[in-house]
Amino acid sequence: MTEQPLEYDFPELKHLVSERALKGETVLLNMGPQHPSTHGVLRLLLELDGEVIVNCIPDVGFLHTGIEKNMEAKRWELAEVMTDRTDYLNNTGNNLAYCLAIEKLADLDVPPRAQAVRVILAELERISNHLVWLGTQALDLAAQSMFLYCFRERESILDIKELCSGQRMMTTFFRPGGLWRDIPAEFEIAVRRFLRMFPGRIKQYEALLTKNPIFTDRTKKIGRISADQAISLSLTGPVLRGSGVAYDVRKAQPYSGYEQYDFVIPTGTHGDVYDRYLVRIEEMRQSLRIIQQALDKLPLGPFRSNNRKYVPPPRAELGTSMEAVIHHFKLWTEGFKVPKGATYLPVESPKGELGYYLESNGGNQPYRIHMRTPSFLGIQALPVLAKGHLVADLVAIIGSVDIVLGDCDR
Repeated sequence: MTEQPLEYDFPELKHLVSERALKGETVLLNMGPQHPSTHGVLRLLLELDGEVIVNCIPDVGFLHTGIEKNMEAKRWELAEVMTDRTDYLNNTGNNLAYCLAIEKLADLDVPPRAQAVRVILAELERISNHLVWLGTQALDLAAQSMFLYCFRERESILDIKELCSGQRMMTTFFRPGGLWRDIPAEFEIAVRRFLRMFPGRIKQYEALLTKNPIFTDRTKKIGRISADQAISLSLTGPVLRGSGVAYDVRKAQPYSGYEQYDFVIPTGTHGDVYDRYLVRIEEMRQSLRIIQQALDKLPLGPFRSNNRKYVPPPRAELGTSMEAVIHHFKLWTEGFKVPKGATYLPVESPKGELGYYLESNGGNQPYRIHMRTPSFLGIQALPVLAKGHLVADLVAIIGSVDIVLGDCDR
């Protein structure tokens, strides 16, 4: 029996590469999906002319786990634990967006104390995300010490999260209507210690990188994107702001009381890898300003709504109130029901606009959930950012977009 050679012909994909590739004049090279500098299971099909990138074609979906559909099979509150597991660098930010969307759909109030704590923890998470980004971006460019310094400071933030919730990453500390529990007395001490320590550490980072000739050579005029191109690709966050567009959801559509805090939106001018570095460095300083303000006027009072249709009664009431026992039993056996309707709620995650679309049919489970995640949109910009650069520059470009494949593939 004669073995027939396999022939592959996918005409619908030929437009992704140039005519030169079809004639064999350029080289097609796979980068990933298992490659350390792609920051996850991302495959890039590169068309190369020598070492110059002619085309860069992202191929995503290797980490698709069906989180959105799985959430639709759970009750509203139980589904929240899955939001922790999309972007492992922004767990509390995903909790926040999901809770805010439920609260908007159900018209559920959130006490001022809970809102302030949410802001403090969300900004700490932003700093933690930027620290991982900074450490890995520098590591990609062979600056190993920066990685160790950044993870040293990140430990302090993980300790604060553990202090509040008992968990370092997947906290699910924010709940619809407020917080899981009140913050401990040691919380303010730990956060103020971090506020005193961290500004000096930012100066250390800048002393190592900002004027380092190797770092600037590898980042300036690399991966440039204009403001118009960034907007047309729906980019947000530091990538958009690095191109000079001062758009931030915290200013444009304030939530959780952000309108009462004084902070500025840092922007770049050239839209290259270096400007995106400068924007994130300044964003860490602005996050410290917000945390300081929120902590200085942290209100006393309840940490969760007293709307018993959505929030369980305090344990102290269970021994004295039959109504409280009934609410407790129904909430933990049936869950709460959200009025029929749909909503979209965006927040400013460390990577850009993160939005949750929720649709309810009036039941105790979401009818439809969809997430707008910044990593997915950042990856679609890679062909524009990488075109015309050397393969070696692609490592810096991918890092500057700050992607998490769980956030993209979901």
